[in-house]
Amino acid sequence: MLRFFSSPRRPGEPISRREWLRIGGLAGFGAALASHNSSVLQAASSDTPAIPGFGRARSVILIYTSGGQSQLETWDPKPDAPLEIRGEFAAIPTAVPGTFVSEHLPRLAQLADQYAIVRSVSHDDLDHGSAGYLALTGHFHPNKSSNPPPRPIDLPTYGAVLKRVRPAGTFPYSAVHVNGPALVPEAIGPGQDAGLLGRDFDPLLLGDVSSTPIAVPCLDALPELPGVRLSARQSLVASLEELCRGAEQGGPAPDRRQRGMENAYQQAYHLLASPRSRQAFDLTAEPDAVRDRYGRHRPGQACLLARRLVEAGVPLVTVIWNQSNRGQDKEPDSTAAYGWDTHNDIFEALRGHLLPRFDATFSALLDDLDERGLLDQTLVVCMGEFGRAPQVALEKRFAGSSPGRKHWASVYSLVMAGAGIAPGTVYGASDRIAAQPHLHRVGPDDISATMFSALGIDPAGHFQDAFGRPYPISTGRPLEGLYG
Repeated sequence: MLRFFSSPRRPGEPISRREWLRIGGLAGFGAALASHNSSVLQAASSDTPAIPGFGRARSVILIYTSGGQSQLETWDPKPDAPLEIRGEFAAIPTAVPGTFVSEHLPRLAQLADQYAIVRSVSHDDLDHGSAGYLALTGHFHPNKSSNPPPRPIDLPTYGAVLKRVRPAGTFPYSAVHVNGPALVPEAIGPGQDAGLLGRDFDPLLLGDVSSTPIAVPCLDALPELPGVRLSARQSLVASLEELCRGAEQGGPAPDRRQRGMENAYQQAYHLLASPRSRQAFDLTAEPDAVRDRYGRHRPGQACLLARRLVEAGVPLVTVIWNQSNRGQDKEPDSTAAYGWDTHNDIFEALRGHLLPRFDATFSALLDDLDERGLLDQTLVVCMGEFGRAPQVALEKRFAGSSPGRKHWASVYSLVMAGAGIAPGTVYGASDRIAAQPHLHRVGPDDISATMFSALGIDPAGHFQDAFGRPYPISTGRPLEGLYG
């Protein structure tokens, strides 16, 4: 059963029992209290329809491009800047007159009238771990510009907050993370779990969904499994857990330390018990042409699964585009290993590995959602934790023989589409070299506020932890200008 969840140690390995207990100890204790104090839950207000776009989305798909996608080589090219700033790539016109993107995004250029570009996102956190935490929670990490491990006292990821203020309805999960967890570059980055809310609020975490016909292992055999046998297996697991409680550390473990594992089992059985849920994960139900259109690789099939999950009613799906922010150091010949952290060899990496897949898959997702009538009720957000510097240079501390770009958080770009977002909009602007915001500075908290608002949750509201302490859903403001 543990194969449903990705490992905190290596991509593709199952989580060990010891690791579940280690990470889930304090968090599980908080979740246990929450289960006995449900009266302290404070749902966000849903009576603020004056916010443009409020409640327009049934679901949100967040595409997280871990590593720092260069704004100059994607959404905000500067063709008139000097070569050492603009880089090797040319800018091409899009379907929106006056809007240009990188020459290596030809399909997305043709679809520019379906999405909006935000070119003025800015903050001051300069390392992947803490900036990833900011991107996936909407809040700064206490240790800014660092690579901290996940902690049980972390603020929760978006999906955990969503489950706290609006528990799942028709689908067993409020949120699913696909192709995760995001690694920095080999350790799990913070901001991807429920943190202080406890393991009960963790999103469902899936790894490589392209590696098996069914996105969740073992689901293909379960439709024929009688309910009595499934119940018997659940009872057997409970009995085995009772016998194992004394195995950790040579003696009986406190019940609170078991809660993370028990919650994992319960969520898995809940998932397996629902035929509709099982069908959502069956990628073999898609025509070969559709699977090929998305790409038969990790991010391609993850985006296809995201579309199937929003069709099944999952409110929030986060796709970790590339599992490692910088896997190319160990596997330079494997496109699947590449992350967006391109300190050196940026043009080779983008031209030969990153941008072709991104252009094909992200355009396929937008087209597919639109063709199926889902884009109007699905907010799509594509963003990384920061951008790249407006200076091409060789960094001696990193692998590679040709120049690249270092981390840059002062200004970068992202894309939003659907759920009332005005298509073809370019919101905000960077300066002439894409170094600083020039117009309408946007913070990551504004992005989180926009996502929660789209789902009909007042971002100015609060949620409470198991001890009744209030935390803001978001400290930002929805980007009203995106709704035209």
